[in-house]
Amino acid sequence: MVGGDRNGLVDALRGWSLFGILIANLLIFQYGIFGKDEISFFGLSSLDYSGYVAIKIFIENSFMPIFTFLFGYSLILMRNRLKEKKRRVKWHFFRRFLILILFGVLHSIYLWEGDILLLYGVMGMLLLFFVNRKRKTILVWCVVLFLFVTLISFLGGEEKELISEEKIDVYLKDTMKIYGSGSYEMIKHHRNNVDPMEMSEGEAFFVVLFMPFLILPMMLLGMYAAHVGWLYPNKVKFFQYISIICLPLGLFLKATLYLSKEIHWLPDMGLIGGSVLAIGYIGMFSYFYSKLNGHLFQGFENLGKLSLTNYMLQTVVCTSVFYGYGFGLFRKMGVILSILFGIGLFTLQVVGSTFFLKRFRQGPLEKVMRTFVYLENPFQSRKKRQLKDEMKVS
Repeated sequence: MVGGDRNGLVDALRGWSLFGILIANLLIFQYGIFGKDEISFFGLSSLDYSGYVAIKIFIENSFMPIFTFLFGYSLILMRNRLKEKKRRVKWHFFRRFLILILFGVLHSIYLWEGDILLLYGVMGMLLLFFVNRKRKTILVWCVVLFLFVTLISFLGGEEKELISEEKIDVYLKDTMKIYGSGSYEMIKHHRNNVDPMEMSEGEAFFVVLFMPFLILPMMLLGMYAAHVGWLYPNKVKFFQYISIICLPLGLFLKATLYLSKEIHWLPDMGLIGGSVLAIGYIGMFSYFYSKLNGHLFQGFENLGKLSLTNYMLQTVVCTSVFYGYGFGLFRKMGVILSILFGIGLFTLQVVGSTFFLKRFRQGPLEKVMRTFVYLENPFQSRKKRQLKDEMKVS
């Protein structure tokens, strides 16, 4: 939301989703963007492998959709606020997504290959076509795209091997050496110039073309949810039903990644399972937020208000811990210890965000975003900005 009263549940959910995103991303920080899916190469202990499977089923691809859902949800809240202030909605969103793209490009080139900001900025541009559509239209598109992704998951069959075993082994050996003990420039060069994928131009084009179909459904669902007011603490029964239905279903669908190896007729439905489980997590978290005192979730809310800054901070800390120009713990920590490390880092971020917001209203990156989007003087007081907005409305 832009200014005014915020929905505490939305902020708390955003903060909580950053916890799951951090735990999932620790696999990339520690094993690389390709290594996390070639985990057998690293010879994990049975305990670490159990932790790896747990992350794959319970966390990976299930917390990012929560963030994606909230991206769409917040878009409608911001649109409503901009309309109240008589501002040009699409131009403000265009600038917002442009700065996200810029952050994403800088993040991916200079810090880390697991960036999502660039993709979110590009997807935001696509959402400009939906921002003023009726909620029924948004729901229809959401359902159609969900069905399409489900069909692709069901009929996917055997995936084509895009990376030869020999090539991925060479790549991972180089990655272990460079990321574990290399300089910043060596790691940056490896990240931006070495790619083990063996895709033709046609295959690469298909992957880029297919990406929006994976992300749009949850964004559109978030936009629809904002239109009908799903995320309000008074909807306890609704949250309860959602969690009871979607949690077990989502976990089963994600587990098919492993069950399909034993039950050959069972297709891998992990792709759609991640989104179903995310909806279940939203329902579960919202239920407890509604039943318990909302103040118990204040830490999550504070972190969620500074989500952009905290997301970038996670990258800075984790690359410093795992990469050669820092402590060089790449692939040395193990999965279980990395989970404990993630819990510790997230706890520090919650505490830090709480103290920061007692003194400041916005995080540094949130301030840059607002300045660029609203073309405001960053040194102008809040009272003066509110007075200008009131004069525009009147």
